[in-house]
Amino acid sequence: MSAESLEKIARNKNVARAAARQLSMEQLNKLADVINEVIEQKQEEERRRQEEESVKARKLEEIREAINDAGLSLDDLVGEQPRRRRGRPPKNKQADS
Repeated sequence: MSAESLEKIARNKNVARAAARQLSMEQLNKLADVINEVIEQKQEEERRRQEEESVKARKLEEIREAINDAGLSLDDLVGEQPRRRRGRPPKNKQADS
């Protein structure tokens, strides 16, 4: 079964019912168990991701506070970036030589 057909089943209840009619009760129960397991895994992954983002945001705020407490700004830390020339050099450049 392709991801496309799973999406189709997930979007339309009638399509899901038609697909379920082809399965036995044992197969439906097994499918339900597998789907519940996948849902639990996805929820755990999302919980971990949110926790990591929360920790990251907390650390970022601590760093900002430390910078402010030290009387610095982000510009003091970064410094000036080298300027890159854009485009092609002028064609008349070689005529000067």
